[in-house]
Amino acid sequence: MTRPDADTVEVGTRAGAGPRHPAAVTPFLLAFAAAGALDLVALLAGWHPGHLIAKPLLMPLLAAHVYARGGPRLLIAALLCGWGGDVFLLSGADAAFLLGMGCFAAGHVCYLLLFGRGRTHPGLGAAYGIALVATVAALWPDLPAGLRVPVAGYSLLLTAMAYRSSRLGPLVGLGGALFLLSDTLIATGVAEWPQPPRPDFWIMLTYLGAQALLAQAYREESRSTL
Repeated sequence: MTRPDADTVEVGTRAGAGPRHPAAVTPFLLAFAAAGALDLVALLAGWHPGHLIAKPLLMPLLAAHVYARGGPRLLIAALLCGWGGDVFLLSGADAAFLLGMGCFAAGHVCYLLLFGRGRTHPGLGAAYGIALVATVAALWPDLPAGLRVPVAGYSLLLTAMAYRSSRLGPLVGLGGALFLLSDTLIATGVAEWPQPPRPDFWIMLTYLGAQALLAQAYREESRSTL
């Protein structure tokens, strides 16, 4: 019995012939869940070193899980772009914030390419459009002048990703919506709006849920090619 080459494995996976790893739950997914739990507990406890340890591990572990399951390269790239954003946002510097936002924007482009041009509900698109305009208009006066245009442009890309994510089903669509909610919480903090207790916890909770659900795109993307 000969070992199939990489192209054969890739084509077989995309045609629904089965992932590289036979189990739905890989060791990488378990490690991602453990690192996520550590991060959330650290944020609740105010233990900053725990957050510094756990956060950089999250997206590489989730990307490794998707790879082990034979997921598409665009999904893996999107998750690794998220890793870059996570690392940059560990710094409080304005330049690091812009670099982190750029990494996440690149990830949203990967997601948009992955989701393709299939049909989505126009009513949902209208709702996302209204939410985008209302949120940017409300935040604009309170954002630092140098961040207004970048935040507005990023918000447009993020909203487009959230809307298009619904093409791959309700779970992936919920992931897109949670990503939008998580980043909106970040934006309200930058605008110095009143925040809930432990805002970083809620930002990470919604972000982890978003990326975990968006990672389910490897299943839906495979089904859509049948």
